[in-house]
Amino acid sequence: MNKMTNLAPSKLAYVPFVSVDNMMKLIHHIGIKPMLRDLAEAITEDFARWDSFDKTPRIGSHSDVGVIELMPTSDGELYGFKYVNGHPKNMAEGLQTVTAFGLLADVDSGYPVLLSEMTMLTAMRTAAMSAVATKALARPDARMMAMIGNGAQSEFQSLALQAVCGIDTVRLYDIDPAATAKAMANLAGSGLTLIPCKTIEEVIEGADIITTATADKDMQTILTDNLVGAGVHINAIGGDCPGKTELHRDIVARSSVFVEYPPQTRIEGEIQQMDPDHPVTELWKVLTGKATGRSSVAEVTLFDGVGFAIEDFSALRYIHSKIKGTDFYLDLDFVADPDDPRDLFGMLQRAG
Repeated sequence: MNKMTNLAPSKLAYVPFVSVDNMMKLIHHIGIKPMLRDLAEAITEDFARWDSFDKTPRIGSHSDVGVIELMPTSDGELYGFKYVNGHPKNMAEGLQTVTAFGLLADVDSGYPVLLSEMTMLTAMRTAAMSAVATKALARPDARMMAMIGNGAQSEFQSLALQAVCGIDTVRLYDIDPAATAKAMANLAGSGLTLIPCKTIEEVIEGADIITTATADKDMQTILTDNLVGAGVHINAIGGDCPGKTELHRDIVARSSVFVEYPPQTRIEGEIQQMDPDHPVTELWKVLTGKATGRSSVAEVTLFDGVGFAIEDFSALRYIHSKIKGTDFYLDLDFVADPDDPRDLFGMLQRAG
């Protein structure tokens, strides 16, 4: 039987674990679009209390073929971290480019209160984050998105911007036509008008929003400056580590750039191409009214999204609240909890 923990210190050795299977069941139980809206709201709530969080750039271990990262933060009551990798070469080997898991712990006792898969959850929260940025920065009448890169993120991005921002049309392009066909099939029945495109020039035609989500671990130029018209909002979410970008620097130079956490984005985002003091606006300031977002209809706004630990914290906090009273988790015997805290060896002896 499940023994659900609270956020308060607990003597229970059991920690709720949300597996991939249970995460998918929970998402369908809530509904994909409602959950994307909920995650966008949770992220917005936590960005509104930005100053209460510990903040540090993610800690990366880089290799020639990918990166493994830890993303920690705490609001003083809860501590959370995510383990995540990024290996673009995995796709050719039939593996996921990105996998992840996360943990939430009680700061007062140090006891974990949630362990969760975060491959599926990261896809949901990444899309929700793009929707938060788009809602804050795109023109209010924006209804058509160009989705460049039709891999694992494309469907989540499309549904999140539909659910949160009200887009009704998605133009899709990938260098691999099979990826576009996959996205078209998965989004059938979503209520979105879907337009498959064969070139970059075709996909951006008439788009109010451009989202780039490509996987190559390289300095790419997916978009050149001449392709980006006035008034467009760009979500550049594929560049998320040093040496990996998607936009020509001239696009960045003439855009109003909005970021999550500058010390991290300057290392990993599109602005790694720019001078160290290139001006950016932190998105949390826009969400709380401390800074201006879009200032004119003709302005090009760029969300240089690399993913930040507070977003993962928001997602874990949300999942913890949603599994209470459900069967969408398993209890793990995760914490050694002897009757006498000083007698861990005695606990081991008795087990023998």
